Amino acid sequence: MKIIPIILVLFLNSFYLCSQDLNEKKYIVNTIAFYNVENLFDTFDDPNTFDDDRTPKGKDKWTNDIYKKKIINIARVIADIGFDLTKSGPSIVGLCEIENKKVLNDLINKTPLIKENYGIVHYDSPDERGVDVAMLYKKDRFKVKSSKVHPLYLKRKDGSIDYTRDHLVVTGELDNDPIYFIINHWPSRAGGQMKSEPSRVLAGELNKKIIDSILKQNPRAYIINMGDFNDNPNDKSIQSNLNSISKKTEMEFNQLYNPMTELYKKGYGSYKYRGDWDMIDQFFLSKNLVDDRNGLFFLAAGVFNENYLINPEGKYKGYPYKSFAGGKFLNGYSDHFPIYLFLAKEF
Repeated sequence: MKIIPIILVLFLNSFYLCSQDLNEKKYIVNTIAFYNVENLFDTFDDPNTFDDDRTPKGKDKWTNDIYKKKIINIARVIADIGFDLTKSGPSIVGLCEIENKKVLNDLINKTPLIKENYGIVHYDSPDERGVDVAMLYKKDRFKVKSSKVHPLYLKRKDGSIDYTRDHLVVTGELDNDPIYFIINHWPSRAGGQMKSEPSRVLAGELNKKIIDSILKQNPRAYIINMGDFNDNPNDKSIQSNLNSISKKTEMEFNQLYNPMTELYKKGYGSYKYRGDWDMIDQFFLSKNLVDDRNGLFFLAAGVFNENYLINPEGKYKGYPYKSFAGGKFLNGYSDHFPIYLFLAKEF
């Protein structure tokens, strides 16, 4: 456990610091991260999903050597998030675009992440490509009490079911404080933002229903809602459905604080499309995490955009350094930057 004496004004320009009057007390600091890892598939063909491209004989020629490089690269990123402050990897990591529990086991046991002693919360979703959400947690910092998935039911115009990712809810104790984590990967923008928006609006309604049910049981619950929402902070599915706000001082008990909104307004993003930055990876925090100092409290949030995660050349120079493009493995990382936040607690 890292105990940090804080006069916290020491942060890097890769993230946004929300100033807190911390004096010179001692605090435990946890890093909470979320990362869309861009199609972390194993090399085996699953006959029940459309994963054929990510096999040795598939279009991507996804060999075991490439797979090993991919998990090593992703492990490096995870280990680095928040390390400058906490001197360890994140306590909690939400993930999306992972194929199954096997790739998670390989990620935490066949890479340098093994020393972090991570546990896994994962359920297979009905997504047609076979991609799921999941959560890694440090076993010495977080104790899982329960976990559950909430399916999102979508239909195509012809009435057939459009299978997509579940919403994952994990309940437990972080440094002995009860807390809820919700991991999301909302429907994509395939077909265009406006055409696909109704699906994300439905995802937002489900997400808000989950959060409201928690707050109904405990209005002072600590909740961190995170994920790839495939919409920006000002889009309908986010702003209206989640009742989110970017000003902490104006929050009401049933609202969620989105620390990524101000970053987005300043030009930061987690994903780049046609030259423009989008902040589609986001955190939402319940009010008690923002204004209560008796337990865990929010300190800062940011985009993890270290230089090695940025494509150095070519058509996509300056974009997140994705792992695969143009029919070949680039030895990159992901087409998304990870996002992170710090939670502090007086020791």
